[in-house]
Amino acid sequence: MPDKPPAAQTNHSFPTLTSAQIARVAAHGKARAVKKGEVLVEAGAPSVSFFLVNRGSVEIVRVLGPTEQVMVTHGPGSFTGGVNTISGRRGLARVRAAEDGEVIEVGREHLLALLGTDKELSEILMRAFILRRAELITQGLEDVVFLGSSHCSGTLRIKEFLSRHAQAYSYLDLDRDESTQALLDQFHVGADQVPVLVCRGQFVLRNPSNQEIAERLGLQETVDQTRVRDLVIVGAGPSGLAAAVYSASEGLDVLVLEAASPGGQAGSSTKIENYLGFPTGISGQDLTARASAQAQKFGAEFIVAQPARKLSGDRQPYSIEIDPGHSVRARTVIIATGAAYRKLPLPNILQFEGAGIYYGVTFLEAQLCSGGEVVIVGGGNAAGQAAVFLARSAKHVHMLIRSEDLSKTMSRYLVRRIQGSSSITLHTHSELTAMQGGSHLERVSWTDLRTGAGETQAIRHVFVMTGATPNTRWLEGSVTLDPKGFIKTGSELSPEDLAAAGWPLARQPYLLESSLPGVFAVGDVRGGNVKRVASAVGEGSIAVSFVHQVLHE
Repeated sequence: MPDKPPAAQTNHSFPTLTSAQIARVAAHGKARAVKKGEVLVEAGAPSVSFFLVNRGSVEIVRVLGPTEQVMVTHGPGSFTGGVNTISGRRGLARVRAAEDGEVIEVGREHLLALLGTDKELSEILMRAFILRRAELITQGLEDVVFLGSSHCSGTLRIKEFLSRHAQAYSYLDLDRDESTQALLDQFHVGADQVPVLVCRGQFVLRNPSNQEIAERLGLQETVDQTRVRDLVIVGAGPSGLAAAVYSASEGLDVLVLEAASPGGQAGSSTKIENYLGFPTGISGQDLTARASAQAQKFGAEFIVAQPARKLSGDRQPYSIEIDPGHSVRARTVIIATGAAYRKLPLPNILQFEGAGIYYGVTFLEAQLCSGGEVVIVGGGNAAGQAAVFLARSAKHVHMLIRSEDLSKTMSRYLVRRIQGSSSITLHTHSELTAMQGGSHLERVSWTDLRTGAGETQAIRHVFVMTGATPNTRWLEGSVTLDPKGFIKTGSELSPEDLAAAGWPLARQPYLLESSLPGVFAVGDVRGGNVKRVASAVGEGSIAVSFVHQVLHE
């Protein structure tokens, strides 16, 4: 963020509030005199307060070791803050008084209350926060340096994790940038410890897990194990995020647990064009990032990179284990853990995951295979969207499907685009049968199921988008599953199912309710679910109405 933002963005990214708007903010905070040089928030500290300048000025300072850079100066009527202020994550910069003056300090809880009750200010502040975050990402101003290699599967995993959390970073390619060796030597990093994340020039994370990154960058909420929540939502795909937005906006105490990053499979979609209200389409990442910010605005709390491991209890409150010895409790639960694409039945599939084999398509994967040939395995809408997107930058796209055509599994608009593209070849009645390579995939083979004829090509990138397997292993023995492992709900639960589960109530399960009273399933993890983003969002919002009924029983 430059000292003087571009004119086109100034009014929205750095608006000046009117006297009437300032008075409404002041009702939620307290006036505070400040002296020149006084630090209001230190870099790396949680963003727990929002400051509106009444008199004087406040500067936002990027700390670079012994030096610093003034990024923005806020004058009277202007305010500090960004998306981190809503989530409570650690901030990038130091907030410091540039001269003697006065500010209105609003704590995070009071700010959330303001956003939830004042429609005009909510729109102004949220738009500014989101635009400021986008500007940080565009200019690469976050103080995170990432060193990785395209031959390392962890590199793509961490890139996706940072991108899904709108965490800007500077990337240094160890395969192309010779100067990176000096940085590795400076932090005593060996070749077996790559990829590496350097945070604020101080903390060095060697091949970190997503959970370690989340903890170091302040993406994690502190878990209060004694608190019984009204609702815990497990999974932050479209259905879980919809449930979070509606439940939090209706005053429930809500916690969202996400095993990786918000968005689910939809978050990796490059463009969703058949979602209501977006005639030109919207990327899955944009849609789910907005939903996450919206849920947090209403007070929902998030714990990311923390999978649920077990659901316990035969009556409310239920306990959800997230780590050995750590759990959260809830009166009601919404399970939205989704489903994962099935892995190909090939012996060396794990060798190339993240190093030639991918299960989603974003701009990150598109950059990796730009100018080369790619293979997409699958014939659903996600595969079609991936093919159309990759055809823009890849030399050629090969689609492998086992069936005769795409008409029964893919939307017509996508089928037409694939048929009309000279950069896409559809191979029907075909399946991938072999992969070869060293540290990265180098060659693939596929076979025509009718003739038995095989074909081998020097292709280094394969996108697997085949049938889904539900993420329900952590639920074994707690709720009733169908033969394929999906959760049975509502009228799908037979009298025999309910008897076996020990259903304790006189009433029958509500729509979307599992065999445990007050435990609901929505989205792709539910048996009989329609595999559409709109359907997932609808189920998430509908489930909340039944949550209210259970809480009042």
